[in-house]
Amino acid sequence: MIERIQQAHALYCRLTGQRVSLRFDRERLWYELFQAGFNEADLQRLIRYLQREIREGRRNLGALKLSNLLQIDRFEEDLNISRVQLYAPKPPPQASALATPPPNPQEAAAARQRALQLLAKFRAEHGM
Repeated sequence: MIERIQQAHALYCRLTGQRVSLRFDRERLWYELFQAGFNEADLQRLIRYLQREIREGRRNLGALKLSNLLQIDRFEEDLNISRVQLYAPKPPPQASALATPPPNPQEAAAARQRALQLLAKFRAEHGM
């Protein structure tokens, strides 16, 4: 496990450009992170995500501090957010797309005749 921790720490230093010593307290944080089920691929994904967010001005540089990154709750939440794919809402369909195409002249004439017949029948039944 110590070799895995050393490799993950080296990966963190390489990806962030930092030189942070690996003391006992940090080893313990790495150990707890791995015991929680996270791995090196998760670490790499999260660091890349945080770097992108920092460049875009949406996150503070402190998000990449090792002491912040290795807090399991924060790591898990940020990793989950990094996996979310947000899509722009679809624009509402245009009125022309919803309208049915106009009927051909013969169908329109037949529909008018049926409507006139129904109207005449209605008027006759109600004495109009």
